[in-house]
Amino acid sequence: MTLVNTDRLVNHFFDLVKIDSESGNEKAIAEAIAEQLGGLGFSVSKLPVPEQYTNGFNVYGRLEGTLEGSIVFSAHMDTVTPGIGIEPIIEDGIIRSKGDTILGGDDKSGIAAVMEAVRCLKEQNREHKTIEVAFTVHEEGGLFGSEYFDMSYIQSNNAIVLDTGGPIGTIVTGAPGQQKIVAKIKGRPAHAGLAPEEGISAAMVAADAIANMKLLRIDSETTANIGSVNGGQATNIVMPELTVVAEARSLNSDKLTAQVNHMVETFQASAEKFGAEVEIESTRAYDAFVIAEDDAHVLKIKQVFEANGIEANTKHTGGGSDANNFNGKGLTTVNLSTGMAKVHTTEEYIAIDDMVKITDFVIGYVTA
Repeated sequence: MTLVNTDRLVNHFFDLVKIDSESGNEKAIAEAIAEQLGGLGFSVSKLPVPEQYTNGFNVYGRLEGTLEGSIVFSAHMDTVTPGIGIEPIIEDGIIRSKGDTILGGDDKSGIAAVMEAVRCLKEQNREHKTIEVAFTVHEEGGLFGSEYFDMSYIQSNNAIVLDTGGPIGTIVTGAPGQQKIVAKIKGRPAHAGLAPEEGISAAMVAADAIANMKLLRIDSETTANIGSVNGGQATNIVMPELTVVAEARSLNSDKLTAQVNHMVETFQASAEKFGAEVEIESTRAYDAFVIAEDDAHVLKIKQVFEANGIEANTKHTGGGSDANNFNGKGLTTVNLSTGMAKVHTTEEYIAIDDMVKITDFVIGYVTA
């Protein structure tokens, strides 16, 4: 039987999603969460993040426990667009937005679960491990909050990010690294009707490069994609400049390097073929992580789920999360499902029952 106050959990989740917090605009949500954590007995620190990424701050909290051990729970405070003026509604035990915005279960469901778990512990005067929380800004579109998180505050060896979908009990133990590639192709303008042969078409260079590039699913661990192509002035001008923005991802660092090199070399070969120039900016967004199936942290999580009657399953995913950066900083971190579904769309939803189950997991983990 659950110990969770379901109405309180849902009401708090509603309060959180009603606070506008699209990426970069997290000040209001960060202030609210910092205040609420303080009210629950956490020592709270507001950790700065460069202003180019947010008007808010990362939130660190620590609640001393009497049981041996400690754990970091993490979730991000920002949402994707459209995330302004969210109106959550309940239909047959499912929470969704009215339909013109995302819901914000990604990732305020994680925040709500942790805070409801702590409220239950306080209410029932239960002993627990030391709980650390790391709530981040601007996760969407770059993992910037976790990239700049001040790890000197973290004292635990393990962390749990609550920020993925699938059945409750889903444990993400591997996620790819990502490389961003920006190729600026410089051709030569000419009048497309009077003297097209005097021009060098940046569009033709890009088309040749993309046609010769290995893209989409490369293998079971590796993907690559052309995300955007922008350029041109008018139909009567041979396109002088064009910018291609692409990415590559892989669970394997060597494969990622090889794919990126292939993409860069293909751009360069096409530019040379047409007599154009290309400037390429290639930056690592974040690194991959893979945690062993028999890692003690993973086994402990499985035990807690099983004690709650839930079958736990590990998986590797194709998307990044704050877990990538925390693992990169030496903190063994997995990503667990909160039951969120159809995220990043206006059809996003989450089942109340799943929110209760993941809250029960948090309680079980810190009291075991």
